[in-house]
Amino acid sequence: MSSSFLLSRDPVRAFVLCNEAIARSALEAGIRVYAGYPGSPTVELLEALLEAAPQAGLSAEISMNEKVALETAAGAAMSGMRALASVKSVGLNVASDTFFSLGYTGVTGGLVLVVADDPSAHSSQSEQDGRPYGPAAEVPLLEPCSPSDAFAMVKEAFRISEEFGVPVIMRTVTRVNHQSGVVQSGTLPERDPAKLSWPHKPARFVTVAASARQFHKDALERTSRIREAFESSPLNRVIPGEGRIGIVSAGAGFNYALEACALLGVNPPILKLGTVWPLPTRLVASFLSSLDTVVVVEELSPFLEEGVSLIAREAGVDLEVAGKRSGHFPSALEYDVEVVSGVLSSVFRVPPPVDFAAIRSRADELKKGLPSRPPTFCPGCPHRGSLSILREAMRGIRHVVASDIGCYSMASLEPLVWGDSVLAMGASVGIANGLSYCVAEKVVALMGDSTFFHAGLPGLVNAAYRDADFKLVILDNGVTAMTGQQMNPGTAPGDQPPGRRRIAPEDVVRAVGVEQVAIVDPYDRAAALPAVKEALSSPGFGVIVFRRDCALHADRSKRRRGESIPRSRVSPDACRNYHTCIRSFYCPAISLDDRGKAVIDRDLCDGCLECAELCPNSAIAHEEG
Repeated sequence: MSSSFLLSRDPVRAFVLCNEAIARSALEAGIRVYAGYPGSPTVELLEALLEAAPQAGLSAEISMNEKVALETAAGAAMSGMRALASVKSVGLNVASDTFFSLGYTGVTGGLVLVVADDPSAHSSQSEQDGRPYGPAAEVPLLEPCSPSDAFAMVKEAFRISEEFGVPVIMRTVTRVNHQSGVVQSGTLPERDPAKLSWPHKPARFVTVAASARQFHKDALERTSRIREAFESSPLNRVIPGEGRIGIVSAGAGFNYALEACALLGVNPPILKLGTVWPLPTRLVASFLSSLDTVVVVEELSPFLEEGVSLIAREAGVDLEVAGKRSGHFPSALEYDVEVVSGVLSSVFRVPPPVDFAAIRSRADELKKGLPSRPPTFCPGCPHRGSLSILREAMRGIRHVVASDIGCYSMASLEPLVWGDSVLAMGASVGIANGLSYCVAEKVVALMGDSTFFHAGLPGLVNAAYRDADFKLVILDNGVTAMTGQQMNPGTAPGDQPPGRRRIAPEDVVRAVGVEQVAIVDPYDRAAALPAVKEALSSPGFGVIVFRRDCALHADRSKRRRGESIPRSRVSPDACRNYHTCIRSFYCPAISLDDRGKAVIDRDLCDGCLECAELCPNSAIAHEEG
């Protein structure tokens, strides 16, 4: 992260990530509050604003979940200050209750919500398309295609928000968030640190009865005015071309379309939309009026396609719409130049420029025989030890495991293939609650410490209240590890920012009346295994906390303190080729040599000695003995 780009008072020209461009633009727009929850692909935006906050005079926080983040930003915008919130696609689901009400009440200070979708579900549990949230809540929706486009769009979004008194969504996708490009920044404003006096009469933002009905009428009228303003928005542009086949697109789809056209040697007119809802009706109709065919390039749902088709029909424009409904484009997975050029090749009746099928076939041939490389836990990850102990404790016991969102979600993949459900943040406790009514097996809910604070508390209270017959296992590694080791309420006091205090998960558990609480260290297998077996054998609701710092976070802390990281080695004389460390533990630092003996890659080893506790021959120890 380049602090010089984020914090320079003077204009800077730099090659930056789109998330960094969004952060800088928000700072230039004069935001006073930022709130978010870590989730790829928006993590770099969150970390950029957290890093810049102290020097920029910005109040910035990682909120407990996305709903709290949006509400925090909304409170600032209600007071009259500008605020930014960021979430990933599924995070807007968490915030949706508040989001829909904000669409009614509006705001007075600018409020921009960055929502990042994840086509192909690279780091999400679904390929959710967040765009339908805009029309559902009567909230305008913008979509950038590049870092420079996003940089300009953020400022325009704040202007729109304040002009119309409405939150604005800026929708991105993974390939835009993680795209890099040259951005020319502007000047960073000075911030007045003074707080404001509440400027509103009572009940200004109260949505009940008659006020809710009036808010809805006002929102519909507001959308009509925004649609009219979008007719001349600088965020939309027509790229002139030749022929009677045109392209309508936005965001990443626009980038793919441009590159595909260049490869095919075609030069069609292209309407690049930045305001994807409400669509500028006259602009779209005018663009379509000279065409026989329009190709709509967009990932996931036919959101633009439906809008374009409706505008054509109402304007009396008779043309073919080539998109998802026509069968030209798939509705699943993200696109690339191969997908888009294949469609454009058929529509324009020109041969494809590259034999993509041959390239893919050759790649598949080269991949044959390569070992499978599924995602795995890092060397030294305490979750590996925790899951190993938990599985051993449940050996011979028929069980069902409701898992959750976090690093431990990988337990369902090869080679463990352990766990029966993963739905949403915090869902494991509710799922386990339902299972406890219905299945004869032992029921276990599995979640991390960050997920516990994010969305696990209502389920915890529900289970404690009725003394549900299942066990909640909290894998407490002290940070929000999967997204880059961000702090959470359970982080150790020494790592917490000034003014924050640690909230231990077991304190919350005991506060709601749970008496069965076991706290174990996954690095101490000898003590942990019997404690876990005892906890699992007791009836009713109980909680088991596996506590050990995230290995990556712990190693970084050691390096900052100047401490060395111990490495482990296998004694070839003591190793008897039982391969327990390989078969039962699957640590990527351990492999076999040509004699079948275990060897440890010291460049990967974390020195945790979890594998040593599994070795029946005591063949593993630290290098220094």
